[in-house]
Amino acid sequence: MTTINTETTDVKPSGWSEFWSKEDWWAVWLGLGIVALAYIFYLSGSSVSWIAVAPAKWSTLSQLGAQFSKNGIKYLALLGAFLALFTIVISFIGQKPKAFILSFIFIFILSTIIYAVGNWDQASHYNLEPPLVALVIGLIISNIIGLPRWLDAGFRVEFYIKLGIVLLGATLPFTLIIWAGPVAILQASIVSLVTFFVIFFTARKLGLDHRFAAVLGAGGAVCGVSASIAVAGAVRAKKEHPPIAISLVVIWAIVLIFALPLASRTLHLPTGVAGAWIGTSEFADAAGLAAAQSYGGLAGTHAGIAGTADQAIASYTLIKVIGRDIWIGIWSFVLALIAVTVWERSENTNSKVQVGQIWWRFPKFVIGFLIASIVTTLIVHGHTLADYNKLVKPSLILPITSLRTWVFTFSFLSIGLTTRFRELAKAGIKPFLAFTVGVVANVALGYVLSVIVFSHYWSTIVMH
Repeated sequence: MTTINTETTDVKPSGWSEFWSKEDWWAVWLGLGIVALAYIFYLSGSSVSWIAVAPAKWSTLSQLGAQFSKNGIKYLALLGAFLALFTIVISFIGQKPKAFILSFIFIFILSTIIYAVGNWDQASHYNLEPPLVALVIGLIISNIIGLPRWLDAGFRVEFYIKLGIVLLGATLPFTLIIWAGPVAILQASIVSLVTFFVIFFTARKLGLDHRFAAVLGAGGAVCGVSASIAVAGAVRAKKEHPPIAISLVVIWAIVLIFALPLASRTLHLPTGVAGAWIGTSEFADAAGLAAAQSYGGLAGTHAGIAGTADQAIASYTLIKVIGRDIWIGIWSFVLALIAVTVWERSENTNSKVQVGQIWWRFPKFVIGFLIASIVTTLIVHGHTLADYNKLVKPSLILPITSLRTWVFTFSFLSIGLTTRFRELAKAGIKPFLAFTVGVVANVALGYVLSVIVFSHYWSTIVMH
């Protein structure tokens, strides 16, 4: 089980200091600052791609070495920028910068290697997406090799996730929801609602607390890690609840990354249909993308799979990255409202409803996600999808996406480095059973909607 120090699980009003003493708000300030800077460069006809450096595709070690030799200064600049910004945050939230600096340098070096592995030209064949590779390597190190405890100072799982979510908002303009079409949004909404309630009510039947059930349900209904952390703060869950949910998300994400493409291949599903099924059933963006890419790679080969690789990615993106991830804010707000007005009143009949608690508990980084999405929406307003892909995406969206991938890689690596599977047993079998019932319902519902109900739509999906 991962030993995440969840700041959001016991949120209390603290006046104006809230804006500079909580990592929730710092994720908002940094995320929106990066978006604003990227937009300024975009308006000037330039881009922040210089510092948003990332390994390009490579096939031989000599090519990779040449890349690092050419871009060495850029990587050092990126490290310096991250280190300066994150150290400021660490100082303001009351942590010791010295231990963090040494630990983060270790994380950045390891993340650079992982990012490079993910851009190997055979990586998609072996499901080697950077965040997933980071997770696996972290798990191996923490459970087999071990690390000194002082390195934990840099494993800021929540902060990296929160910042990544804000940057995610910048890459998901609301315009994409319109471009996605009603079918994609309808299917994603059905999945989010059904999966949440299946897990929630199963957990309640097994005797688990309302808050724990909500954290588990959100982990399965939206984007596993991110939603678990967001909802935990909204309902004031116990500090051990998000780590358990995250561990279950990780376990099933790894299982499904292999199981779904295999099942799709056995059924000879068109790539668009399989991508929609994967988007409906997977719990983690990185794992789902890896699964969709690996299946899309079978198109046009001797496997006899109809469709194109782009269709698998397009349908997956519409369902998971656009359709389901936008529910993070919705679930956080609704569950914060229910926790304050219903659950806590029933626990203490003499207590009065404190509506202000809804605001104090609401994960502030979700506000950053929404603002970033609105800003990007305004930027792309008036563009067609073709113009967006040709003009806006290369200069504005892709550099932000690169930085987001870096941050998510930091987060997934930190999750792996702080996860102890031997400790998961302490949580008991009930959380596993509740989440597993949700997995079964999720996969079955995803199959029905993708392969039967909306099969024609997904088999002919095209995103220009």
